[in-house]
This record gives sequence, C-alpha cells and structure tokens, in this order.
Amino acid sequence: MVVFSHEWALVDVETSGFRALQHRVLSIAVATVGKDGRPGEEFSTLLDPGCDPGPVHIHGLTADRLKGSPKFGDVAERVAEMLEGRVLVAHNAPFDYGFLAQEFTRAGKSLPVQARLCTLALNRRLAPATSDLKLATLAAHYGVRMGQAHDAREDVRALAGVLRGSLDEAARLGVRLPLVTCPPKQNAGQDRVYPPSAPKVRCAFTCPGRLEDGAPLVQGMKVAITGETDVPREELVARSVAAGLNVTSSVSRFTSVLVTNNGGSGTAKARKARENGVPVIGERTFLRLLDDVRPGIAHGEPRPAVERAPGSPQPEIVRPVKAAAPEKPLDGRRVLVLGGTHPRASSARSRVVELGGAAAINLSASVTDVVALDGGDRRMERVARLELPVHEEGWLEAPERGPVRAGPRVLPRGGAVDLPQGGRWTVEASWVRHLSCEVDVVAFALDEDGQVSGDEDFVFYNAAETPDGSVRLVADGPAEQQIVVDLAALPEAVRKVTVAAAIDGDATFGELGAVELVVGPDDAESAFVQATLDAGTSERTMLLAELYRRGGVWRLRVVGQGHEFGLAGLARGFGVDIEE
Repeated sequence: MVVFSHEWALVDVETSGFRALQHRVLSIAVATVGKDGRPGEEFSTLLDPGCDPGPVHIHGLTADRLKGSPKFGDVAERVAEMLEGRVLVAHNAPFDYGFLAQEFTRAGKSLPVQARLCTLALNRRLAPATSDLKLATLAAHYGVRMGQAHDAREDVRALAGVLRGSLDEAARLGVRLPLVTCPPKQNAGQDRVYPPSAPKVRCAFTCPGRLEDGAPLVQGMKVAITGETDVPREELVARSVAAGLNVTSSVSRFTSVLVTNNGGSGTAKARKARENGVPVIGERTFLRLLDDVRPGIAHGEPRPAVERAPGSPQPEIVRPVKAAAPEKPLDGRRVLVLGGTHPRASSARSRVVELGGAAAINLSASVTDVVALDGGDRRMERVARLELPVHEEGWLEAPERGPVRAGPRVLPRGGAVDLPQGGRWTVEASWVRHLSCEVDVVAFALDEDGQVSGDEDFVFYNAAETPDGSVRLVADGPAEQQIVVDLAALPEAVRKVTVAAAIDGDATFGELGAVELVVGPDDAESAFVQATLDAGTSERTMLLAELYRRGGVWRLRVVGQGHEFGLAGLARGFGVDIEE
C-alpha cells in the first residue's frame, strides 16, 4: 500500500432522488482510513427524511422501513466528527458531497470538508481494463468483495478496497490525484458574469421570425422591451406572455421586435436593435397589436407543408445508404503523444484520431502506444518502466494494426452520432491542470434559434443547474468537470444543449493544450463516446459539444470551435442578458 499524506473519510449515501436541493438522504455510511491504509471508525444509519423515499426499486428503503429512524440533524455531529480534518472520498463524490452539504445546511451546521476525492474521476484517469467504471466493476478489478448493492454500509466497505487499489495504481502510473478544494468555487474571476434572473414562463411556440411592417403579431415572436413604459413593465410582460409571445431579456439578430417609447434611446437593447436591423415599435402600437395575436406553431409540431402546383410530381426522397466504416490501423488503440511543441503535438494527436485511435492526454492503464517527439517529457522514464511501445513521429505515417482493446467510440472534431437512449447523459471534459489559470465548463439550453429562452438556461459555476434540473454542472476537480443533461426532462422548447469551456485568466487554449471529452449515460460510468480537442491557439472560450434534437432522436456532435473573447462574450452570443 502506497502511503499518501492524507487521512480519508469514505462516504456513501442513498437518496430519494438525484437533486440535492430537492431530495433527501435516506441512509448514510462513513468509514475512516488512515494514511497507511488501515481502517478506523465506521458509522452507518438509516434516516427518516420526512418525505417520500423515491425509487424504492433501486435502494429498497420503504417509508415503513425508515419510520422511526433518526433525522439527519440527530446524527450530523457524529458525521462531522468523522469528516473533520480528512479528505472526503466517494464514488461520484460531487453527488455525495452535494447531498451532505444540503443536509448540513438544513441542520444549521457547516460541512467540515476542505477537500474531496472522487474514485470515479480518479479511475477515469487510470483507465483500468474494465468494461465500465461502476463501483461493483472496480471492486472486482481490484479484488474487493462486494456486498449488497445500494446498501450504504456495504458500498462504503467496497469503496475502501477500491480506494486502496486506485491509490496503488495512481502511484504506479504517476497519476496526480484529482483532489478538489471544498467548498467549490463561487462567482469569481476577472471576466465576471452575473447570476441569472428569476425564471420566466417558457414560451410554448416556435419563433416565426421578425414582425413585418403592417403585419400582426404571431405567437412565439421574440419581444424585447426597453426604457420607460406607460403601462407598468410587469403588466406589459404578463399580457405578452398570456398572448403567447416570448418576452426576452436581451436583443439579438433573432429578436422579432423591440418595444420602446424612445426609438433613439441609447440603451444597450436599442443599440443592438439598430445594429441587427430589428424592427422597433412604440408601446401604443404594441398594445394595439396585442389585441389580435395570430396562432403560432407549438414546439415539436411539424411546420405546414409547402403547397405544390396541381399535377406536379411528388419529390423523391433519397436516403443515403451507410456503408460499413472501414477498419483503420489504430482502431481500439489509445496513443499518448509526448514532447514537441504544441502545434506539432496537436498535429500528431489529430493524426491519431484520423487513423481511428484515441488520443490520450494522460498516462493511464489504457495507453497502448506512445509517440515521442523532440524535447522530451518527464513521463518517459515511467513509460520505460511500464514497457509501453514507444514510436517516433514517422510511425504515424503508416502504422501497422496492433492489439485492439474495446473502448468507447472515438469521434473527430465535427463528428456526430445518435444517442441510443434517452434519460440522463453526462458530458465530461478533462485537461492537464495548469496552475496559472482555471477552466470553467458551462452549458446553454437553447431554442431553435440557438438562443436561451431566459438567463436561467445558462448553467455555470454560480448557477449550477436550470430551475427544472434538466441541465446541471458537476465540478469534479481542477482538471475535469461535467455537465449532466436529463433528455427526458428537457422542455420541448429546448432544441439543443451546448457545452463549452472558458479559461478564467490570461491563458489561452493553446497554452492549456488538449481537452478530452468522455460522454456516457447516467454518470458516465460506462463511456459511449470519446474525443480529443486539440486545435486551440489564442482562444479563451471553446464550444466542446452539443446534444441536439433531430426528428425524434437526440444526437451528439463534437464541436471544437474556439473564440478569443471570454465567458461573458460567449454568454451574450447565446442571448444571456449580461451587463456591458
């Protein structure tokens, strides 16, 4: 057992749902482990949450079984004693940490955790030869006996063995532990963004475009209001929403009309309307048009078919036949590129993907080959001890097929794939940590125009989920963060969820280097898609991926498009109302 300079507190909770703000802890188990790996104290109990226990078919904890158990507040002091001065460890630690933080808050106490370690995040870096990264699978891999699943006490005992095996493997590979300082970062940084406004009623209709001169308003039109109004603003907005209009907090090229009593106003909305050619009308005209708003098309309904002239032939629909993808020499192989300048290393990683391989950014158990460029790398000594095959750059010109390891599908930049199921999907981004900057992963829930319906559809570190919980940010660590999207819970008005990353500081993506994406169902314990984005130069924000509706199917596209402006500029481009 490798000795690390930490005391550990292993935690597992069973809960009534997925959202810490809404659901409750039903049972908890805590076990302490010393620096030498020796077990210490153990504590576990059922809890009476005072609410419906949720999915009993998963955790088996019925209301009758929980009745008479202590409340969380009754055991908070005991739990706090075991957590104090130790690193909290859990499998999918942001989940357990988030629920504990909420329960401690409800109990009127502070959660005494300064750092946490996620064994799921750690094993994503280690990439063991397993079919997935579920706790039971990892327990079998590390030779740990697994008790009854979804039992907090049994799970925490298995977690202790997984931690020991993971720490040993991390030491063997030289992998840094993804320790997360707690509590997570709040609103900070020089490129300041602002908290979202109160949620609004989401418009039920698609936007039909701009208001034409002399034409009526149509349900779904995007209406912005600026300046003083004769009718109180709240009443004007309420009447517009009741009529089926989409009242937005900002102006973009997709705005249907701007309402103002001062057309020459110097407000930001009026200025943007002039820049984008958005029609401008006065309040009186708008009130008159509100009396006769024409029916629109609801989200999800097909648009009217274009009428054809009598006797014209029915257009033939040609559907392309997909040929089987040809085998490529690096299919099923994971290649780590070491050394060289950033442009040269980026080119080599792009070539790896072109040849069907996965471009690794960290040394892990799944790496099958190493390409060594000029300049050297401190990891080469460890590569030699692991006896990995090392190639010169010219090997990438025509590599021979080698041993194939099953793994997730590798997508290049711009590649897209159908998602085989609905439900929850996790998009994780990871990178090599740079002490000179922080990276923030964010998400935007967008309508058919690629705009947010309201500021609350912008998910970032100071507003970590949409009001309905369908899009959530999970911060795993300083070099990996996740966006969790519940496709089944997304409103019809949301046609796309875009995931992006922004650098907080003066660094650029050229300096940060490659960003690796892993996408999978639920908590991504089983990966479906992997991609490496490595074309950054002077960009400070980058669009990573998007989940979008296509007919009745959700698809995933790897984007990799960067911009030199910061997070505030990116948010404004998607229609978020951020002060200039």
